[in-house]
Amino acid sequence: MEVGRAEAAEGVTRVLVVDDSPVDRRVAQLLLSSSSCAGSFHVIAVDSAKKAMEFLGLNLEDGKGQAVDMVLTDYSMPDMTGYELLKAIKATNLLKPIPVVVMSSENEPQRISRCLNAGAEDFIVKPLQSKDVQRIRSCSTARPNKGSAPCEAATKRTPPPPSGHHAAGGAASASGRRGQFAGVAMILHSSSAELSQYFPLLVKLVLLAYAVLCLGEILHRWSSGGGGGRSLSL
Repeated sequence: MEVGRAEAAEGVTRVLVVDDSPVDRRVAQLLLSSSSCAGSFHVIAVDSAKKAMEFLGLNLEDGKGQAVDMVLTDYSMPDMTGYELLKAIKATNLLKPIPVVVMSSENEPQRISRCLNAGAEDFIVKPLQSKDVQRIRSCSTARPNKGSAPCEAATKRTPPPPSGHHAAGGAASASGRRGQFAGVAMILHSSSAELSQYFPLLVKLVLLAYAVLCLGEILHRWSSGGGGGRSLSL
């Protein structure tokens, strides 16, 4: 759970990212924190819908929680799905509900329609890309620029699914793999300074693995040469 303070400067969009995948959470943080084309974001990340409920104070009697400008949540999560989180958020404050954008690695029209009908501002198919940042920004309640573009419908932005059950399954699987590869690549190339702190640990792990391999080779040669038998005879 990577929770930060929800306090942010005026005009900064406070986004609560909810995703059980560490890679997808990190990709969202990198895109929203480093983007300069769609305004500034203050990102708070949690790894489950239940923790998001706690952070927002939706499961407390007094209802006091941290204020955010929008929620960016994954659809498929254990224990509590993003769709259930969406309905809980929309049911708390009918006059001024928190904008919710749902993400999923599967481009299913029924899932998209289900979320939009429940009040989602948008539905984005993973992997999250830099072109989606403005799309997310336009759905938030924080609008520092009066001329910001309105949130567009998700059905116009997502390509139609391939025809046939097998084709749809293969497309979803391929999309998921591409999302994972894109996420890992983005993390690896995000910041050389950030990755440099892990370099000494990586070197130690490589040396340790090499030492284990060498020890295994020595023991194998010793046992093959009859060393084990001579030790037992003594």
